[in-house]
Amino acid sequence: MESSAAIDRLSALAQPSRLAVFRLLVRAGPEGIPAGEIAAAVGLAPNTLSAQLTILVQAGLLSSAREGRVIRYAARPDALSELIVYLMEDCCGGRPEICQPVQEAAARATCCPPAKSRSRRPLRA
Repeated sequence: MESSAAIDRLSALAQPSRLAVFRLLVRAGPEGIPAGEIAAAVGLAPNTLSAQLTILVQAGLLSSAREGRVIRYAARPDALSELIVYLMEDCCGGRPEICQPVQEAAARATCCPPAKSRSRRPLRA
């Protein structure tokens, strides 16, 4: 990820209503939510919400899909993951204990329980 993309994503999230919209859409999952329902849920006027959604889409944090006269928005978890990886990529300088709090926080996330370890079979040549 380039630093300009990271700055765009951080800037997009650095505003209370945009952060609320993003968190709402993260909770909604991949099916997303129609714009009108987002406006009602976060208490924004449609024109204000439209501007906020545009910023989040341009930053790559949301996707949108038109369904007739309705536009449905969904969070892009991959974009958030890229941002987190970019921020933490060189965090520990060979000292893994520095990154431990971040790993523990990820393990506590209620939406993403750790995957059960699976035994991997060796690749066949």
